[in-house]
Parts: sequence; structure tokens; C-alpha cells
Amino acid sequence: MSTLEEQWKSVQQQLKELGKQAQSARGQARRRMKRLERRTRVAVARALRNAEPQVRQAVDEAQRVGRGLRAGVRAGTAAYRASARTKKK
Repeated sequence: MSTLEEQWKSVQQQLKELGKQAQSARGQARRRMKRLERRTRVAVARALRNAEPQVRQAVDEAQRVGRGLRAGVRAGTAAYRASARTKKK
């Protein structure tokens, strides 16, 4: 019976040691995850800061092109209406 009790105590000791190791691993994983999240946030913020002026410039250019296109369509429509074409009755 004493060997069985010794084995039981040994198993309990091993479980306690494994619990400590698991707790330590959880703490390390938590720290690693926080660090990774922080680095990701910084990288995304930096990318946005770098890309924003280019995006604004592209949007402004697209608006200018759109205004020019609309003006051209209006001018073409007005010229077509003002032309001396045969009108159907």
C-alpha cells in the first residue's frame, strides 16, 4: 500500500508542476499576443498615414476628370441641339 501512496503523491507532484508550467505558458502567450496586437496597430496606423495623401490626391484627380467629362457631355449635347440637322415632324 505504501508504494501506491508514493506513486499517488508522485503523480500529484507532477500535476502541480504541469499546472505551474501551463500557467507560465499562458502568461507568455498573453504577453506575446499583446505585443503582436500593438505592433499590428502601429503598422496599420503607419500605413494609413502614408497612404492617406495619395488617396486624397487620387480622389481629387478623379473628381476633376469627372467634372471635365460631364462638362464635355453637356457641351456636346448643346452643340448637337444647336446644329442645323433635319428635324423630324
